[in-house]
Amino acid sequence: MAVTFDDVRKTALSIPKVAESTSYGTVAFKVGGKLFLRLKEDNESLVVRTTFEERDSMMADDPATYYITDHYLKYPWVLVRLSKVHPDAMRDLVKRACRLASSPPAKPGTAGSTPSSHRR
Repeated sequence: MAVTFDDVRKTALSIPKVAESTSYGTVAFKVGGKLFLRLKEDNESLVVRTTFEERDSMMADDPATYYITDHYLKYPWVLVRLSKVHPDAMRDLVKRACRLASSPPAKPGTAGSTPSSHRR
């Protein structure tokens, strides 16, 4: 069963304090004013907030679904093909991305902080 952007919208808007917005000319979702999810310009992929560690794991486990372009190499975002992602995985991704955006930034050296190997 393919996931549609309407499915993504319903999931995102079911989360308290989430607002629909725009980013780079596409539909986006924010929590507390912080972007956590948007439709990519190709209208076939999502741009989803994540961590570098989770992104690396997702891309290694399922490269047909999860990928990045050079633009996202230094940023904790993953691209997700709507035609490939499982509905349950999409719901988990949206909820996790929202939690990440609504959490205070981790202090260096604590769990959840950005590894120095990814900062340049």
